[in-house]
Amino acid sequence: MPKLCLSLLCLSLLAGAASAQSEPEQEPVAERILVVGQRPGPGLWKISKGDNTLWVFATYSPLPERMEWRSHEVEAKLSQSQEFLPLPSTGIRVGYSAVTAVPFMVGFKNNPDGARLQDVLPADVYARWLPLKAKYIGDNDGIERERPIFASDELFSKGLAHAGLSGNNGIDKKLFEIAKKHQVKINWTGMSVSIASPVKAIRAFKKSTLNDVACFTRAIERLETDLDAMRVRANAWAIGDIAVIQSLTFADRDEACSEAIMNSVIADIQPEIRTLKAQVREKWLAAAEKSLSTNKSTFAMLSMKDVLDPNGLVAAMAARGYAVEKPE
Repeated sequence: MPKLCLSLLCLSLLAGAASAQSEPEQEPVAERILVVGQRPGPGLWKISKGDNTLWVFATYSPLPERMEWRSHEVEAKLSQSQEFLPLPSTGIRVGYSAVTAVPFMVGFKNNPDGARLQDVLPADVYARWLPLKAKYIGDNDGIERERPIFASDELFSKGLAHAGLSGNNGIDKKLFEIAKKHQVKINWTGMSVSIASPVKAIRAFKKSTLNDVACFTRAIERLETDLDAMRVRANAWAIGDIAVIQSLTFADRDEACSEAIMNSVIADIQPEIRTLKAQVREKWLAAAEKSLSTNKSTFAMLSMKDVLDPNGLVAAMAARGYAVEKPE
């Protein structure tokens, strides 16, 4: 039976970062012109054990909308590998066909009891929302009834598009195509939780409040202060400027949205949701270690955060004794 993915939950729980935003300690000079055409992205990180190598390609989002990714190094390493570890992701699924679920999903995005954004947001945050809404969304009264987590996602997406940036770069699709073309084994390390009582969960969610003000506020902050910096980061990724990339730390917009779900009624009904990220982390590490013990070459896709974060997956591999080399 087809399964329907709860858009809010999948949006908030997707690891990685493909949508993770970064924030430098000292912002680079404003850069309004975005690179266009074919670009390679960063080089590959190398994790090794003896003669066996795990090549890690770090993804980033958003990227220049008019940029086309193409890396001959990536294509060569992936095509010559014995195994491909895609981006480790998490998700929540509902075991209902779309047709069956539609009656229960009506109003899912809205605040309970007909509340509007003005009713659920602090007055100062709502005041900051209005000019951004006017600039990026326009006259849309319906969005005023949506929960902050949904409204902020719409605002952020429209803001990125206005700035010439896109969160959907299609790089993962190209990597899958390369792997399938060369018959490279694909080892999924992501996990999802299937809601045991979908109707109960959806009804409870529609009636419950959600602590998503922090998620909303972070989106506002990014659009108010960070668009030029996002362009700098996007350009740095596109041309493979490791020096600039390594100067970046990562903001907590995605983490704030994820926390809203982890503390929601959905997680109360299905507690294993709260451990999903930790389970995926351990599953990826186990797969990476196994690949290094059996494969001459393995190719992995990780978010830039998991590559650079001191608590990320690459750092975890280094802590377990594997040799890690960054691209030059």
